[in-house]
Amino acid sequence: MTNSNDALRKFAENELFTDSDTWEITGRPYHRSLRPQALGPVDLGSPLARNDFMNYEALAAQRVLTTVYEQDLVFLPQTPYEGWKNDFDAFYDEELRSFAGQFRSDLENYVFGYLDAEIDVSKHWDRDSFIEFLNSKTGKTSQEPSWASTIRSSSDPQRAARMWLIQFAPDFLSESSPMMKNILGNYGSIQSEWFKILIDEYGYGVHEKKHSTLYERTLESVDLNSEAHYYWQYYLATALAANNFFHYLGSEHRNFFKYAGALVMTETTLVEFCEHAQSLLTEILPGCDVEYFSEHCHIDDHHGRMAKNDVCLALIDKFGEEIIPDMIWGILAYEHIMVDFDTQFAIQIDWMDSQQDLFDLHKKIAPAVMADGGVPVADLDEHFNELSNSHCHNQDELCHIIEGEMYFFSGFESKLILGPGDGVVIRNRRQHGADILSDSCKYQIYTIGDAAKWQ
Repeated sequence: MTNSNDALRKFAENELFTDSDTWEITGRPYHRSLRPQALGPVDLGSPLARNDFMNYEALAAQRVLTTVYEQDLVFLPQTPYEGWKNDFDAFYDEELRSFAGQFRSDLENYVFGYLDAEIDVSKHWDRDSFIEFLNSKTGKTSQEPSWASTIRSSSDPQRAARMWLIQFAPDFLSESSPMMKNILGNYGSIQSEWFKILIDEYGYGVHEKKHSTLYERTLESVDLNSEAHYYWQYYLATALAANNFFHYLGSEHRNFFKYAGALVMTETTLVEFCEHAQSLLTEILPGCDVEYFSEHCHIDDHHGRMAKNDVCLALIDKFGEEIIPDMIWGILAYEHIMVDFDTQFAIQIDWMDSQQDLFDLHKKIAPAVMADGGVPVADLDEHFNELSNSHCHNQDELCHIIEGEMYFFSGFESKLILGPGDGVVIRNRRQHGADILSDSCKYQIYTIGDAAKWQ
């Protein structure tokens, strides 16, 4: 019988998931790069630790998990393209889904298993302590959120703001799809109350008011493409994790009460989040359509009360205090996920802003690195338009060009053009890629560990 690691690799080797030859994904929404040739470090028997959320293994695993979850949803191209039906059939193929079923549970544990070790819900909880705890987590603050400070302090705030908007595309362009899974079945009047929240997300059947439609307009208003996964190569691991987290809870009904906790945390904090987003985007990106955020400022004030009173407290009143620890877990887990999201976003923007400095650092340390016979080095010779799809490394590396010309990408609209003798220091766990601009390009990648020791 195929083990989960083997099934994972067979899944990723599907032709739909091989490397793209363009930065922006064609064949949308089915094509996406899972880099099957680089899945070796992913061992589902050894789950990721708390601080591994930016590692290459996390990025690779979250990409696969996103793809698995999306096989449970219906995606059709905005504009049919030649061969789209073949891609549709391949994406939802029975054998491919069978492979996913063989590793899905292990993959979920691989990326989210650490949360159980991080979250302690062992104290005694009752209705009053639940309300007190929730209020302590959802009170408004006058402090600017860290993601807003990251955008504002960037050397290119407009680029940073667009990069931030791209990170929400995996979630917001199919918004509330995981929530839908909690509306199925039969659990009384609370089910109908939760459904009221869901139908708001879908615009009460008016497509122009559907929240994902509003987000499409936001993207288009700042010259971004609104098709699902057009920007697949720019998604950070934590952006995929934030979306996958809700699919994980929604897909496994043993997590129903955990989802309820995450729901109330989301709905009660989203108003302040959207107020900051509306203000910042209006300032940084004049002309940005912010209706997606202004709508949430209005509707999620109601949703927060509904999620608290009509879902969570109603569940506690009906089923007792024994479900409260699961709700607390959902609140704290969501908090963990979003802290990681903001942390990686800040680090990636700093990496994008620092490209010239890292180009200069290469000039400074390359002679010593290249003269040291003990540094692992890979000699590469690639041809025109050979694309190294978006990835990262767990240690600092030094890229040095010998012949030819390379486009080195470090994020949305962030690039260096490298010629003979040029190079760049690649910081660990920062997403990047490369494209060959000349007929061929010879270059070297040195694994230097920590760049600081060479300065």
